[in-house]
Amino acid sequence: MATSPPPRWAPTPSPSRPLWGPSSPAAGSDSRLLPPFRAMPPTATGEAQPPAPPAGDGGGRSGTHAGFDGIIAHHPEDDDDQREDIRRGGGGGVFITWEDVWVTAVDGRGKTATILHGVSGSARPGEVLAIMGPSGCGKTTLLDTLAGRLDTNLRSKGDILINGRRQKLAFGTSAYVTQENVLMATLTVREAIYYSAQIQLPDTMPVAEKLARAGDTIQEMGLTSALDTRIGGRQTKGISGGQRKRLSICLEILTRPWLLFLDEPTSGLDSAASYHVMSRITGLAAREGMTIVAVVHQPCSEVFELFHGLCLLASGQTIYFGPAANATEFFTSNGYPCPPMTNPSDYFLRTINRDFELENEETRTVSKPSAADEAIETLVSAYKSSNTSENAKKEMHDINEMGGVMLRRKQATFLTKVLVLTRRSFVNMYRDVGYYWLRLGIYISISLCLGTIYYNFGYGYDSIRSRSSMLMFTGGLLTWMAIGGFPSFVEEMKIFRRERLNGHYGVSAFVISNWLSATPYLVLIAVLPGAIAYYLSGLKRRVDHFMYFTLVLCSCTMLVEGLMMIVAAIVPDFLMGIITGAGIQVCTPRILQE
Repeated sequence: MATSPPPRWAPTPSPSRPLWGPSSPAAGSDSRLLPPFRAMPPTATGEAQPPAPPAGDGGGRSGTHAGFDGIIAHHPEDDDDQREDIRRGGGGGVFITWEDVWVTAVDGRGKTATILHGVSGSARPGEVLAIMGPSGCGKTTLLDTLAGRLDTNLRSKGDILINGRRQKLAFGTSAYVTQENVLMATLTVREAIYYSAQIQLPDTMPVAEKLARAGDTIQEMGLTSALDTRIGGRQTKGISGGQRKRLSICLEILTRPWLLFLDEPTSGLDSAASYHVMSRITGLAAREGMTIVAVVHQPCSEVFELFHGLCLLASGQTIYFGPAANATEFFTSNGYPCPPMTNPSDYFLRTINRDFELENEETRTVSKPSAADEAIETLVSAYKSSNTSENAKKEMHDINEMGGVMLRRKQATFLTKVLVLTRRSFVNMYRDVGYYWLRLGIYISISLCLGTIYYNFGYGYDSIRSRSSMLMFTGGLLTWMAIGGFPSFVEEMKIFRRERLNGHYGVSAFVISNWLSATPYLVLIAVLPGAIAYYLSGLKRRVDHFMYFTLVLCSCTMLVEGLMMIVAAIVPDFLMGIITGAGIQVCTPRILQE
């Protein structure tokens, strides 16, 4: 009886057969994308198509298997020469080394705590370096240190060199995918990628080529089935958590950066999706000569075999740094053999995790360390005196001798960024009910109440007090209610911080575009409620008086809107921001009067 074939996503790891490789050109032409993300024909991109591979039953390099959610898994064998050429510097790319890196946290009272203890390592183009370790061992801190994103309360020292020199990471040379998926909830997947491509890719690139790049990236991350689905957020259900993670990665690899930092790229993904996503990322690194440094929490065995290098940390110390394939041998040679049929990454983390050690004094004395503490001490000492450590130091020395300056890649012009950001922000404000539409309904209700209370108060001397009260309540309530849009301000500021840190655009482009997109809505919520209150109360019915009244309301509304944006930038927590904004609005008029 013939045995059934394995699942189409199941990997077949082998030392002589890589699990990844460049995308098949034929697969790229079979696109299921809808406009504007259809795959471009060869004539549109100006590239010649190689002959189609012969049909096969899936065995050997010619076999192409359908993947998970639109991801096409490939198993080629001819990427080793290309990756070796990149290692020697023939393919360009970014080499990064860090030596004797210490990171210390300082609290408000001056107390310090050391997070990283003299960590060293390196990463090469065309390869994926995985940083692993138990929770709280300093994985994300090391990644932030290498990317230059440490918090203000952290202090670092040590040498971090890019291509053997101290230099900053310019736009297009690096990208960072955070663990938190910060995305615009009102956009669809197609719109989010399209707007990001227009902002990041240079104006010199033809539109057809931009769309082709976006379409290829969507296919690589398996998002073709969710193109027209809104991302979703606090108000509506959208794409799944795994799709959000893949979309976050997709937005940052549009420019094919030379250096890519990934913080928990497999979180929220099942084992099949994790394997396909990491295999595509690994293949992209080999194809484009990218250097990828990823913090991975606990990969499955198939994903672990995709990694070229492994940096294993425990309590801020280096347990192992070297080829991922040799880690099991290192543990075995030091008295910690990995049991057969066991995921190596599971065994490594279980061996050096001391968070769940027994603290009972009856079972453990102070003089005798726990099993995890003993393992950490043994492995740290063994690594420092091992040939693996010497090879790592020699490799870092060779890389630092190379030298080289990174050039900033071209991106869209300032005008293009402003126009695209304005359009994206306008769409977001239109679809987000809580941004302006809910406030418009409340403003109309307040205006109807004020208009009926002060209905047609006349022009006598006894109407002076009513007029002043009506104008005060109208101006005060309509401007004070600007605080209702603060949650939406906070969400937009999170997106701005992420994109600004990755070099997509600067502060000036964001401020101008936000002002341009918000102005029509601010005019609407000032003119329409103002007109209701103005004519119901019986103020002078002349065009010039009404224009002056609405201009004052518009100016006050824009002023308070700008004030709330400043508060959102300073106080990112929306509860504290609402309290701060309300306090400023209440206290500022009193201070000005005095």
